[in-house]
Amino acid sequence: MRKPVTGDLRVQEVVFPSGRVAYTILHPDGEAHRLAEGFLRTCNGGTDRAYAYLLVDHLRWLEFESLSPETVTMRDLSRYMAAAGAEYAGPYGRPWRAGKEPYSQSSLDSAAACLKRFYQFQGTQGANQELAGELDRKRLPSRADRRRMFLGHVARELPANPLRPAPAVRRRHPKMLADGARETLIGDLRSPRDKMIVTWLGDGGPVSHICHRELNPNKSRAKAKHPWVIENGVLRGGQIRRASPAMVHAYFEYLTCLPKSCSWRVPGLYFRTSLLR
Repeated sequence: MRKPVTGDLRVQEVVFPSGRVAYTILHPDGEAHRLAEGFLRTCNGGTDRAYAYLLVDHLRWLEFESLSPETVTMRDLSRYMAAAGAEYAGPYGRPWRAGKEPYSQSSLDSAAACLKRFYQFQGTQGANQELAGELDRKRLPSRADRRRMFLGHVARELPANPLRPAPAVRRRHPKMLADGARETLIGDLRSPRDKMIVTWLGDGGPVSHICHRELNPNKSRAKAKHPWVIENGVLRGGQIRRASPAMVHAYFEYLTCLPKSCSWRVPGLYFRTSLLR
């Protein structure tokens, strides 16, 4: 559970009358941080929340180091990434995030992306344009890049982020179950919700649709926001993923076990009509 923040920069959740949720950063006196607020408005739903918490840590570090977004340099940003957990050849100043775990590789990548976008946004506002120019770098596409891209064989350059640390040794995707773990977990789990999560993480099959809804009561958001619409009772669009019969069974077992008072907890997932007939 997060503790209230007093006397420091903090992230503030903003709920609009329509139910849409946005995020901003406030000064200790409650006044909005204008630059951060303008930047977060350019971010999509879901991204704005992650970037708000990454950015507020960086802004606190700037105050800790007696710096400001208008005066910070590339070397300062490299020192901040080192203070957050990245490797850095040289001293990076006083310890930061004392008593906290350093950022993981994925968090460091997200922080680097956040800082690059933030300072490039600041450059468009007419401040510290030299730093924005230093962050605007390019690199040659690798063979893996070309394979992932449409018409990748004609690509000549890709954007690069000088703040992004060198990737660590590749490891198992954190969302994938280890070999044999599914059978062991299913036998020990009692909650239909937990069984559904384990089944969905380890299975695949026929087609399902994942549709982003900004106003979900449980504030859940799909990371990919593909457009979708329901026409004559048929869902069109959304992000199409494969769903096996076991996944469908686990999902409906979860739905039927919930009392009406808990219906707000049901995920906003839609299946192809053919699966329901």
